[in-house]
Amino acid sequence: MGMTMTQKILAAHAGLPSVKAGDLIEAKLDIVLGNDVTTPVAVDVFDKAGFTKVFDKDKIAIVLDHYTPCKDIKSAELCATAREFAKRFDITHFYDVGTVGIEHALLPEQGVVGPGDCIIGADSHTCTYGALGAFSTGVGSTDMAAGMISGENWFKVPSAIKVVLKGTLQKYVSGKDVILHLIGMIGVDGALYKSIEFTGEGVSSLSMDDRFTIANMAIEAGGKNGIFPVDEKTLEYVNGRFKRPIKVYEADDDAEYESTVEIDLSALKPTVSLPHLPSNTKTVDEVKGLHIDQVVIGSCTNGRISDMRQAAEILKGRRVAKGVRCIVIPATQEVYMQCIKEGLAEIFIKSGCAVSTPTCGPCLGGHMGVMSAGERAVTTTNRNFVGRMGHTKSEVILASPAVAAASAVAGAVASPDDLAEV
Repeated sequence: MGMTMTQKILAAHAGLPSVKAGDLIEAKLDIVLGNDVTTPVAVDVFDKAGFTKVFDKDKIAIVLDHYTPCKDIKSAELCATAREFAKRFDITHFYDVGTVGIEHALLPEQGVVGPGDCIIGADSHTCTYGALGAFSTGVGSTDMAAGMISGENWFKVPSAIKVVLKGTLQKYVSGKDVILHLIGMIGVDGALYKSIEFTGEGVSSLSMDDRFTIANMAIEAGGKNGIFPVDEKTLEYVNGRFKRPIKVYEADDDAEYESTVEIDLSALKPTVSLPHLPSNTKTVDEVKGLHIDQVVIGSCTNGRISDMRQAAEILKGRRVAKGVRCIVIPATQEVYMQCIKEGLAEIFIKSGCAVSTPTCGPCLGGHMGVMSAGERAVTTTNRNFVGRMGHTKSEVILASPAVAAASAVAGAVASPDDLAEV
């Protein structure tokens, strides 16, 4: 029996000729990632175990993005611990305020991760890098510590779901709508500990930013990882960024999948996830007019330059509705600078938005947009669990940048096509 793309990467990193679903393996790691919340826990484990060196300072990335710029004393102490560790071992890929970006947008942008890699990160959305044709998955801080020490981690080889994409997306429909549609189809546990492998002729029509968004939310269907084939767009993206040898793996024709899902991209409409699960999906036309208090455009899911351009296109010449707060967060310093160069930042400010330095901030209810009881937000983030962005009686609606921007103008859930009525 042949292997899936994920299984081939894991077999190669385990030094094995083949693996199959359910096998327990020990695989070598190309990158070990942590942030300001998870790294201090890993450092504590590292130090208590008495270790005095890391396996490779060039293969560890520490990104201070969740509560930065530090919102309180506790977050400052967490960052201080991470900074001391990074300095102690001269960690090459260390990103702090002024150079930081939201980790899962930053590492691909900076060429830290690339095709064929085996990556673990002490953050559940580490699966983002599957967009580049890498195996990447979230782990706990103890596993992060073990990875920093040994350069290896053990895995149970996942079975796979094959998602066949056909057609092309319509205007104002993006990768966010694709992944919300898929999660709505299979549920938040529909891919539990499985690899979600995207294939089909529709893949070529998706931008890299669409793919990053889709892979990012594989975890919201329970997936161990999400992964895309390496094609011309992938190679164009990594060219000039990624300095290590590019390794391309392809699924065998006789690879075994637990199930196959087909999605016609041309049939998709702007989609949202209503509280309190990502699988609670509706098309915008089913729920438009639902009152909102806040909009957030950003995060590791949708804070890239194409997302900023999409939002600015809709906000240009318009104003955020009275009574609505709209917070725009470019995902990296490079994206922030591009927003300034292209005049997008000016569009956001003139329309009545608050524009922030890169931070995860409101996505996890940390800062820069925490909600009170009874408030409802439309946001381009990735989770809408109870209390995710503030009070347990607040509500989060997940959406694309186009829908979020249109909703900010309308003062209610809306698609860009609805703005003619505003």
